[in-house]
Amino acid sequence: MNDNQPDPCRVPDTSSAPSRQARRIPHPAAAADNVTRIQHALAAWWHANARDLPWRFGRTTPWGVLVSEVMSQQTQMNRVVPYWTAWMRHWPDPEALAAASTAEVITAWGRLGYPRRALRLQECARTVATQYDNQLPRNYDELLALPGIGDYTASAVMSFAFGERITVIDTNIRRVLKRVFSGEESLGGSATAKDRDLASRVLPEDKAASVVWNEAVMELGALVCTAKSPDCAACPLASRCAFLAAGRPGLGQRRTRPRQRFAGTNRQVRGIILAALRALPEDAPLLSRAHVRALWADRAQLDACVASLDEDGLIEIVGDEGIRLPAGSAAAGTDADTSED
Repeated sequence: MNDNQPDPCRVPDTSSAPSRQARRIPHPAAAADNVTRIQHALAAWWHANARDLPWRFGRTTPWGVLVSEVMSQQTQMNRVVPYWTAWMRHWPDPEALAAASTAEVITAWGRLGYPRRALRLQECARTVATQYDNQLPRNYDELLALPGIGDYTASAVMSFAFGERITVIDTNIRRVLKRVFSGEESLGGSATAKDRDLASRVLPEDKAASVVWNEAVMELGALVCTAKSPDCAACPLASRCAFLAAGRPGLGQRRTRPRQRFAGTNRQVRGIILAALRALPEDAPLLSRAHVRALWADRAQLDACVASLDEDGLIEIVGDEGIRLPAGSAAAGTDADTSED
Protein backbone atom coordinates (compact mmCIF):
# COMPACT_ATOMS: atom_id res chain seq x y z
CA MET A 1 0.00 0.00 0.00
CA ASN A 2 1.26 3.55 -0.79
CA ASP A 3 2.53 5.25 2.38
CA ASN A 4 0.46 8.32 1.53
CA GLN A 5 -2.75 6.31 1.08
CA PRO A 6 -4.87 5.78 4.20
CA ASP A 7 -5.39 2.22 5.36
CA PRO A 8 -9.16 1.53 5.11
CA CYS A 9 -8.91 -1.02 7.94
CA ARG A 10 -7.15 1.24 10.42
CA VAL A 11 -9.41 2.38 13.22
CA PRO A 12 -9.28 6.18 13.05
CA ASP A 13 -8.37 8.34 16.04
CA THR A 14 -11.51 10.31 16.87
CA SER A 15 -10.51 11.47 20.34
CA SER A 16 -10.05 15.14 19.35
CA ALA A 17 -12.40 15.30 16.38
CA PRO A 18 -16.05 16.35 16.62
CA SER A 19 -18.52 13.54 15.98
CA ARG A 20 -20.12 13.10 12.56
CA GLN A 21 -23.49 13.66 14.16
CA ALA A 22 -22.37 16.97 15.61
CA ARG A 23 -20.98 18.06 12.23
CA ARG A 24 -24.15 16.78 10.49
CA ILE A 25 -22.03 15.15 7.80
CA PRO A 26 -23.34 11.68 6.94
CA HIS A 27 -20.92 8.91 6.10
CA PRO A 28 -20.81 8.17 2.35
CA ALA A 29 -22.25 4.69 2.99
CA ALA A 30 -25.53 6.32 3.98
CA ALA A 31 -25.80 8.20 0.69
CA ALA A 32 -28.21 6.71 -1.83
CA ASP A 33 -25.79 7.09 -4.74
CA ASN A 34 -23.27 4.88 -2.94
CA VAL A 35 -25.60 1.94 -2.30
CA THR A 36 -25.12 0.62 -5.82
CA ARG A 37 -21.33 0.57 -5.39
CA ILE A 38 -21.72 -1.36 -2.16
CA GLN A 39 -24.09 -3.82 -3.84
CA HIS A 40 -21.64 -4.45 -6.69
CA ALA A 41 -18.64 -4.83 -4.38
CA LEU A 42 -20.46 -7.35 -2.21
CA ALA A 43 -21.77 -9.32 -5.20
CA ALA A 44 -18.22 -9.65 -6.55
CA TRP A 45 -17.03 -10.84 -3.15
CA TRP A 46 -19.87 -13.40 -2.97
CA HIS A 47 -19.07 -14.92 -6.35
CA ALA A 48 -15.42 -15.33 -5.32
CA ASN A 49 -15.85 -16.44 -1.71
CA ALA A 50 -19.25 -18.12 -1.15
CA ARG A 51 -19.07 -21.46 0.63
CA ASP A 52 -19.96 -24.42 -1.55
CA LEU A 53 -22.87 -25.70 0.54
CA PRO A 54 -24.96 -28.51 -1.01
CA TRP A 55 -28.23 -26.56 -0.93
CA ARG A 56 -26.82 -23.56 -2.79
CA PHE A 57 -26.48 -22.65 -6.48
CA GLY A 58 -29.67 -24.36 -7.62
CA ARG A 59 -28.54 -27.87 -6.65
CA THR A 60 -31.56 -28.75 -4.52
CA THR A 61 -35.31 -28.36 -4.52
CA PRO A 62 -37.29 -25.65 -2.69
CA TRP A 63 -38.00 -28.31 -0.05
CA GLY A 64 -34.26 -28.88 0.35
CA VAL A 65 -33.77 -25.14 0.87
CA LEU A 66 -36.45 -25.09 3.56
CA VAL A 67 -34.88 -28.08 5.34
CA SER A 68 -31.49 -26.34 5.31
CA GLU A 69 -32.98 -23.18 6.78
CA VAL A 70 -34.78 -25.03 9.58
CA MET A 71 -31.66 -27.03 10.44
CA SER A 72 -29.46 -23.92 10.40
CA GLN A 73 -31.44 -22.07 13.06
CA GLN A 74 -29.01 -21.55 15.97
CA THR A 75 -26.69 -24.18 14.47
CA GLN A 76 -23.37 -23.68 12.66
CA MET A 77 -23.40 -24.49 8.95
CA ASN A 78 -20.48 -26.92 9.13
CA ARG A 79 -22.48 -29.02 11.59
CA VAL A 80 -25.59 -28.91 9.42
CA VAL A 81 -24.09 -30.22 6.16
CA PRO A 82 -23.77 -33.95 7.08
CA TYR A 83 -27.20 -34.00 8.74
CA TRP A 84 -28.82 -32.25 5.77
CA THR A 85 -27.16 -34.60 3.29
CA ALA A 86 -28.31 -37.73 5.13
CA TRP A 87 -31.78 -36.27 5.72
CA MET A 88 -32.35 -35.44 2.06
CA ARG A 89 -31.08 -38.85 1.01
CA HIS A 90 -33.68 -40.54 3.23
CA TRP A 91 -36.50 -38.02 2.77
CA PRO A 92 -36.03 -36.03 -0.46
CA ASP A 93 -39.52 -34.53 -0.42
CA PRO A 94 -42.33 -33.69 2.04
CA GLU A 95 -44.25 -36.89 1.27
CA ALA A 96 -41.28 -39.07 2.20
CA LEU A 97 -40.73 -37.28 5.50
CA ALA A 98 -44.46 -37.35 6.29
CA ALA A 99 -44.44 -41.15 6.04
CA ALA A 100 -41.45 -41.62 8.38
CA SER A 101 -41.88 -42.70 11.98
CA THR A 102 -41.36 -40.12 14.68
CA ALA A 103 -38.54 -42.23 16.14
CA GLU A 104 -36.71 -42.18 12.80
CA VAL A 105 -37.08 -38.40 12.54
CA ILE A 106 -35.82 -37.71 16.06
CA THR A 107 -32.90 -40.10 15.60
CA ALA A 108 -31.92 -38.52 12.27
CA TRP A 109 -32.01 -35.07 13.87
CA GLY A 110 -29.08 -36.23 16.00
CA ARG A 111 -27.24 -33.50 17.85
CA LEU A 112 -28.55 -30.53 15.88
CA GLY A 113 -30.26 -29.28 19.04
CA TYR A 114 -33.82 -28.15 19.76
CA PRO A 115 -35.32 -31.49 18.59
CA ARG A 116 -38.84 -30.08 18.57
CA ARG A 117 -37.79 -28.48 15.30
CA ALA A 118 -37.70 -31.99 13.82
CA LEU A 119 -41.29 -32.66 14.84
CA ARG A 120 -42.45 -29.33 13.47
CA LEU A 121 -40.61 -30.00 10.21
CA GLN A 122 -42.40 -33.32 9.88
CA GLU A 123 -45.72 -31.65 10.64
CA CYS A 124 -44.89 -29.10 7.93
CA ALA A 125 -44.12 -31.96 5.53
CA ARG A 126 -47.53 -33.53 6.19
CA THR A 127 -49.27 -30.26 5.44
CA VAL A 128 -47.33 -29.74 2.20
CA ALA A 129 -47.86 -33.34 1.09
CA THR A 130 -51.61 -33.32 1.69
CA GLN A 131 -52.63 -29.72 0.98
CA TYR A 132 -50.11 -28.63 -1.67
CA ASP A 133 -49.59 -31.78 -3.74
CA ASN A 134 -46.11 -32.33 -2.27
CA GLN A 135 -44.83 -28.94 -3.54
CA LEU A 136 -43.96 -25.95 -1.38
CA PRO A 137 -46.29 -22.99 -1.99
CA ARG A 138 -44.64 -20.08 -3.81
CA ASN A 139 -46.51 -17.51 -1.74
CA TYR A 140 -45.06 -15.83 1.37
CA ASP A 141 -48.33 -15.88 3.34
CA GLU A 142 -48.92 -19.56 2.59
CA LEU A 143 -45.36 -20.42 3.60
CA LEU A 144 -45.77 -18.45 6.81
CA ALA A 145 -48.92 -20.44 7.63
CA LEU A 146 -47.07 -23.78 7.51
CA PRO A 147 -46.29 -25.41 10.89
CA GLY A 148 -43.06 -24.15 12.44
CA ILE A 149 -42.32 -21.61 9.69
CA GLY A 150 -41.70 -18.01 10.74
CA ASP A 151 -40.95 -14.77 8.90
CA TYR A 152 -37.26 -15.44 8.36
CA THR A 153 -37.70 -18.95 6.94
CA ALA A 154 -40.61 -17.93 4.71
CA SER A 155 -38.61 -14.98 3.37
CA ALA A 156 -35.47 -17.09 2.88
CA VAL A 157 -37.38 -19.70 0.87
CA MET A 158 -39.02 -17.02 -1.27
CA SER A 159 -35.59 -15.52 -2.02
CA PHE A 160 -33.20 -18.49 -2.16
CA ALA A 161 -35.57 -21.15 -3.55
CA PHE A 162 -37.95 -19.14 -5.74
CA GLY A 163 -35.76 -16.16 -6.68
CA GLU A 164 -38.26 -13.55 -5.57
CA ARG A 165 -37.34 -10.02 -4.48
CA ILE A 166 -38.01 -9.91 -0.74
CA THR A 167 -36.11 -8.65 2.28
CA VAL A 168 -34.50 -11.41 4.34
CA ILE A 169 -33.45 -10.47 7.87
CA ASP A 170 -31.47 -12.66 10.22
CA THR A 171 -28.89 -11.82 12.88
CA ASN A 172 -25.98 -11.68 10.41
CA ILE A 173 -27.81 -9.52 7.87
CA ARG A 174 -29.02 -7.10 10.52
CA ARG A 175 -25.51 -6.73 11.95
CA VAL A 176 -23.86 -6.06 8.57
CA LEU A 177 -26.48 -3.55 7.39
CA LYS A 178 -26.51 -1.67 10.67
CA ARG A 179 -22.73 -1.40 10.72
CA VAL A 180 -22.18 -0.52 7.07
CA PHE A 181 -25.03 1.93 6.55
CA SER A 182 -25.79 3.29 10.04
CA GLY A 183 -22.36 3.10 11.66
CA GLU A 184 -23.84 1.42 14.73
CA GLU A 185 -23.38 -1.89 16.47
CA SER A 186 -26.31 -4.31 16.33
CA LEU A 187 -27.26 -5.16 19.90
CA GLY A 188 -29.29 -8.27 19.06
CA GLY A 189 -32.89 -8.87 20.00
CA SER A 190 -35.76 -8.82 17.53
CA ALA A 191 -35.61 -6.87 14.29
CA THR A 192 -37.08 -3.39 14.66
CA ALA A 193 -39.12 -1.39 12.17
CA LYS A 194 -35.97 0.68 11.56
CA ASP A 195 -34.00 -2.49 10.75
CA ARG A 196 -36.65 -3.64 8.28
CA ASP A 197 -36.86 -0.21 6.65
CA LEU A 198 -33.08 -0.15 6.11
CA ALA A 199 -33.09 -3.68 4.67
CA SER A 200 -35.88 -2.74 2.29
CA ARG A 201 -34.19 0.51 1.15
CA VAL A 202 -30.88 -1.12 0.21
CA LEU A 203 -32.32 -4.26 -1.42
CA PRO A 204 -31.54 -4.27 -5.19
CA GLU A 205 -34.53 -3.75 -7.46
CA ASP A 206 -33.54 -6.54 -9.82
CA LYS A 207 -34.81 -9.96 -8.65
CA ALA A 208 -31.63 -11.90 -9.38
CA ALA A 209 -29.46 -9.20 -7.83
CA SER A 210 -31.67 -9.14 -4.72
CA VAL A 211 -31.13 -12.88 -4.19
CA VAL A 212 -27.36 -12.48 -4.46
CA TRP A 213 -27.53 -9.52 -2.10
CA ASN A 214 -29.42 -11.46 0.56
CA GLU A 215 -27.02 -14.40 0.27
CA ALA A 216 -23.93 -12.21 0.23
CA VAL A 217 -24.83 -10.02 3.20
CA MET A 218 -25.63 -13.12 5.25
CA GLU A 219 -22.37 -14.80 4.21
CA LEU A 220 -20.32 -11.69 4.99
CA GLY A 221 -21.83 -11.60 8.47
CA ALA A 222 -21.05 -15.27 9.03
CA LEU A 223 -17.46 -15.24 7.74
CA VAL A 224 -16.08 -11.69 7.94
CA CYS A 225 -18.29 -9.16 9.72
CA THR A 226 -18.70 -11.37 12.78
CA ALA A 227 -20.16 -10.23 16.07
CA LYS A 228 -17.06 -10.06 18.27
CA SER A 229 -14.04 -10.14 15.94
CA PRO A 230 -14.84 -8.70 12.50
CA ASP A 231 -12.01 -9.13 10.01
CA CYS A 232 -12.12 -5.62 8.59
CA ALA A 233 -8.87 -6.18 6.67
CA ALA A 234 -10.62 -8.85 4.57
CA CYS A 235 -13.92 -7.01 4.15
CA PRO A 236 -14.86 -5.85 0.64
CA LEU A 237 -16.85 -2.98 2.16
CA ALA A 238 -14.16 -1.67 4.51
CA SER A 239 -13.58 1.57 2.58
CA ARG A 240 -17.32 2.32 2.58
CA CYS A 241 -18.28 1.12 6.06
CA ALA A 242 -19.70 3.77 8.39
CA PHE A 243 -18.99 1.58 11.43
CA LEU A 244 -15.29 1.25 10.63
CA ALA A 245 -15.01 4.94 9.80
CA ALA A 246 -16.51 5.82 13.17
CA GLY A 247 -13.96 3.71 15.03
CA ARG A 248 -16.21 0.64 15.48
CA PRO A 249 -18.14 2.11 18.43
CA GLY A 250 -19.52 -0.43 20.90
CA LEU A 251 -18.01 -3.39 19.06
CA GLY A 252 -19.35 -6.66 20.43
CA GLN A 253 -21.83 -5.06 22.80
CA ARG A 254 -25.12 -6.87 23.37
CA ARG A 255 -28.35 -6.07 25.12
CA THR A 256 -27.97 -6.43 28.86
CA ARG A 257 -29.45 -9.73 30.00
CA PRO A 258 -28.39 -12.60 32.25
CA ARG A 259 -25.90 -14.92 30.59
CA GLN A 260 -27.57 -18.19 29.68
CA ARG A 261 -25.84 -21.26 31.05
CA PHE A 262 -26.15 -24.78 29.70
CA ALA A 263 -24.50 -27.06 32.27
CA GLY A 264 -27.07 -28.40 34.70
CA THR A 265 -30.08 -27.04 32.85
CA ASN A 266 -33.16 -29.01 31.82
CA ARG A 267 -32.02 -28.59 28.24
CA GLN A 268 -28.82 -30.50 29.02
CA VAL A 269 -30.72 -33.25 30.82
CA ARG A 270 -33.24 -33.60 27.99
CA GLY A 271 -30.33 -33.88 25.54
CA ILE A 272 -28.68 -36.61 27.62
CA ILE A 273 -31.92 -38.62 27.69
CA LEU A 274 -32.44 -38.33 23.93
CA ALA A 275 -28.80 -39.21 23.22
CA ALA A 276 -29.17 -42.38 25.31
CA LEU A 277 -32.30 -43.35 23.40
CA ARG A 278 -30.70 -42.74 20.01
CA ALA A 279 -27.77 -44.96 20.99
CA LEU A 280 -30.00 -47.99 21.62
CA PRO A 281 -29.90 -50.85 19.07
CA GLU A 282 -32.92 -51.21 16.80
CA ASP A 283 -33.79 -54.63 18.21
CA ALA A 284 -33.86 -53.30 21.80
CA PRO A 285 -35.29 -49.77 21.60
CA LEU A 286 -36.41 -49.54 25.26
CA LEU A 287 -34.35 -47.70 27.88
CA SER A 288 -35.13 -49.28 31.23
CA ARG A 289 -36.11 -47.27 34.30
CA ALA A 290 -32.82 -48.27 35.94
CA HIS A 291 -30.81 -46.95 32.99
CA VAL A 292 -32.83 -43.74 32.94
CA ARG A 293 -32.16 -43.15 36.66
CA ALA A 294 -28.43 -43.62 36.05
CA LEU A 295 -28.36 -40.76 33.54
CA TRP A 296 -28.67 -37.89 36.03
CA ALA A 297 -28.16 -37.61 39.79
CA ASP A 298 -30.96 -35.13 40.51
CA ARG A 299 -33.98 -37.44 40.48
CA ALA A 300 -36.59 -34.67 40.63
CA GLN A 301 -35.04 -32.82 37.67
CA LEU A 302 -34.65 -36.07 35.73
CA ASP A 303 -38.31 -37.00 36.25
CA ALA A 304 -39.42 -33.50 35.21
CA CYS A 305 -37.37 -33.71 32.01
CA VAL A 306 -38.72 -37.16 31.15
CA ALA A 307 -42.26 -35.82 31.65
CA SER A 308 -41.59 -32.76 29.47
CA LEU A 309 -40.11 -34.90 26.67
CA ASP A 310 -43.20 -37.08 26.81
CA GLU A 311 -45.48 -34.02 26.67
CA ASP A 312 -43.57 -32.70 23.65
CA GLY A 313 -43.99 -36.00 21.82
CA LEU A 314 -40.25 -36.67 21.74
CA ILE A 315 -40.42 -39.90 23.79
CA GLU A 316 -42.95 -42.46 24.98
CA ILE A 317 -43.23 -43.72 28.55
CA VAL A 318 -43.86 -47.48 28.54
CA GLY A 319 -45.53 -48.09 31.90
CA ASP A 320 -43.02 -49.03 34.57
CA GLU A 321 -40.67 -50.61 32.05
CA GLY A 322 -38.91 -47.51 30.78
CA ILE A 323 -38.97 -45.07 27.89
CA ARG A 324 -38.45 -45.22 24.12
CA LEU A 325 -38.54 -43.00 21.08
CA PRO A 326 -42.06 -42.70 19.64
CA ALA A 327 -42.95 -45.86 17.75
CA GLY A 328 -45.80 -44.56 15.61
CA SER A 329 -45.62 -42.48 12.44
CA ALA A 330 -47.99 -39.83 13.80
CA ALA A 331 -46.11 -37.13 15.69
CA ALA A 332 -47.33 -36.46 19.18
CA GLY A 333 -47.07 -33.22 21.07
CA THR A 334 -48.89 -30.97 18.64
CA ASP A 335 -48.85 -28.19 21.21
CA ALA A 336 -45.07 -28.16 21.27
CA ASP A 337 -43.31 -24.85 20.85
CA THR A 338 -44.31 -23.42 17.46
CA SER A 339 -41.40 -20.99 17.27
CA GLU A 340 -38.51 -21.41 14.87
CA ASP A 341 -35.93 -21.80 17.64
